Amino acid sequence: MFVKSLPNMLTVSNLFLGVLAIILAFRGDHYVDYAAITVIIGMLADGLDGRVARMLNAQSEFGKELDSLSDVITFGIAPAFIMYVVVLQHFDLLGILVTAIFPICGALRLARFNVQAGVPGYFIGLPITAAGGVLATLALYHQVFNPVLLAVSMLLLAFLMVSKVKYPNFKKVGIPKSAYWITPIIIAIVVVVAIKYPQQFPKIVFLPLAFYALYGIKKNVDFLVKKLRKRKNKEEESVPFE
Repeated sequence: MFVKSLPNMLTVSNLFLGVLAIILAFRGDHYVDYAAITVIIGMLADGLDGRVARMLNAQSEFGKELDSLSDVITFGIAPAFIMYVVVLQHFDLLGILVTAIFPICGALRLARFNVQAGVPGYFIGLPITAAGGVLATLALYHQVFNPVLLAVSMLLLAFLMVSKVKYPNFKKVGIPKSAYWITPIIIAIVVVVAIKYPQQFPKIVFLPLAFYALYGIKKNVDFLVKKLRKRKNKEEESVPFE
């Protein structure tokens, strides 16, 4: 019974980390780094629950719904609050609206994912896990980037979640059962490094997450360019010779 409930325990851990990230964010700027780290650790827990459920053959509709609800908190509300604390609170009402838009789009993204059949090997729209990770770590660059640029980036991430841009799905990449024992060690190493280097660690994690988000934009632009070229070629072929 305990073994079968392990995936749900991981999901609840993810939810707990999301709540903890919100609490840390509202304790002030000195705790924002730790709030971002908490979201990153939540990403690890979120990546594990589905894999463990498949490995133990413990998948269920209950687990699926619990996972979605947890994701809204950890990767929707928590990163939005982190950004609000460091940047958006200075925008008054506009800042509140931008803060609200992000988790709303995340919830819409999850609802669509739960009811619509996807494309094998791809996510339709930027996954909320990646979007939340980008936003939580991007907020740590608030002293580097212009506040308006950060707000626009947040809205762009929100749009990408509800868009139809295709993103590679790495969740179903198989891991040998014999290798699962090393997972707790990896998580422990990540936690230790994060605690030892709270300011540098989340900023480094931001880079691969940002590249993943930008990858979808690039693929979509390439698709649109190719589509326009085909249309142009057809129009040129349809023009009669003089």
